[in-house]
Amino acid sequence: MLTLGIAGGTGSGKSTVVEQILNELPAGEVSILSQDSYYKQNDHLTYDQRCDINFDHPAAIDFDLLKEHLTELKKGKSIEQPVYSFETHNRLTDTLITHPKKVVIIEGILIFTEKSLRDLFDIKVYVHADSDERLIRRLKRDMKERGRNLNEVLDRYQNTLKPMHEEFIEPTKSYADIIIPNDRYNTVAIDIVRTVINERLISSNA
Repeated sequence: MLTLGIAGGTGSGKSTVVEQILNELPAGEVSILSQDSYYKQNDHLTYDQRCDINFDHPAAIDFDLLKEHLTELKKGKSIEQPVYSFETHNRLTDTLITHPKKVVIIEGILIFTEKSLRDLFDIKVYVHADSDERLIRRLKRDMKERGRNLNEVLDRYQNTLKPMHEEFIEPTKSYADIIIPNDRYNTVAIDIVRTVINERLISSNA
């Protein structure tokens, strides 16, 4: 099994890069773990209290469960990946059965901040995008998919997202094996990732 960690700031285009990589690999050979599924369960908090959580701080992530699940997949065992709701700021009772595959992609803004998790990745990729571009993408996504209004998104970006990015996310770029500029010139970087993955898979099957 090959584990591929993909990090980068909010709105950097990680999901697009994941899709591009998936398109380059054989169907049915890739499982995906999303950091967004591993926000801590907050049943003990009211909705208003959950709204005040800093979701862009590493403390919001259940890294222990994420590491446990990745370790189980490496052992060839299936896991029940949590399902998280951004409308209620809490986990749902549903889970997503995730099976071990030849390649496991773990993606999220904070996955490189935890050394013990970072050490489980065979390849680390950081997706870089201009801050203005990231803000625009975040606005479009949160208003369309997560039920946020304009003022709420801008307030969170200014008071939480931007300072957390500068403190926790941007510095983890130094841990990356490959940095992908998420613009129209990223085709070469995607090709490099694909080549590295295929070479690792070939050598592991040899």
